[in-house]
Amino acid sequence: MKQKYFIDSHKAATGLVVLLMMAIFGQWQNTTAWIYLALHGTYGILWVLKSRIFPDKSWEARANWGYGLVIWGGLTLYWIAPWLLMSRGVQAPPWYLGLCVSLYAFGIFFHYAADMQKYVSLQIQPGRLVTGGLMARTRNMNYFGELLIYLAFALLARHWLPLVILALFVAAYWLPNMRRKDRSLARYPEFAAYRQRSKLFIPFIF
Repeated sequence: MKQKYFIDSHKAATGLVVLLMMAIFGQWQNTTAWIYLALHGTYGILWVLKSRIFPDKSWEARANWGYGLVIWGGLTLYWIAPWLLMSRGVQAPPWYLGLCVSLYAFGIFFHYAADMQKYVSLQIQPGRLVTGGLMARTRNMNYFGELLIYLAFALLARHWLPLVILALFVAAYWLPNMRRKDRSLARYPEFAAYRQRSKLFIPFIF
C-alpha cells in the first residue's frame, strides 16, 4: 500500500463525516455549518483529484496498515474543528464567514497552483530546481496555501483548540519536511542563491 491511499481516503471521507455531524447535531439550518461543509468537503474532493492528475511523489512511499492507521489517526485531528462547530451550534457573522471563505480561496490557489507548477516543471525539465513563478520568493508556497486553508477551517469553529492542532502540525510535521527538502535541494549549485532571495514558508516573513 502507498501512503497516498490512506491520505486520499481520509480526505475523501471528510465531506461525509461533516455531513454526518450536521445530522447528529441537527445543524441543517445553520449557515456556518453549510459553509464549513462546502469548504472542507470540496477540499477533500480537490485533493483526490490532485492526487490523480498531478500527484506528489512524496506520498508514493510504501506504508503498512499500522502506519496507515497512524496517518488516519493524525489527520482525524482535523475533524475536531467541525465537531466543535456542529456540537456547539456555532453561527458566525456574515463578515466572519466572508473572511474565512476568502482565506480558503487564496489557500486553494496557492496550494494547488504551486503543486501543479512543480509537477509540470519537473515533467518538462526533470532534475531541475524549480525557482520561478509561485516558487520565486517562497520555497514552500504549497504549504503556505495549505496553512490558509486549514486556518479558515479552524477559524470557522470559533474555538482555540483547532488553532493549537494546526500549530502542532506546522511545528511537528510541516516545518521538519521543509527543512528536509532544503537539505535535499542543497545538492543543486544554484540553491544557495535561491535560498538567499526566498523565504522558507510564509511570503516576505519567514
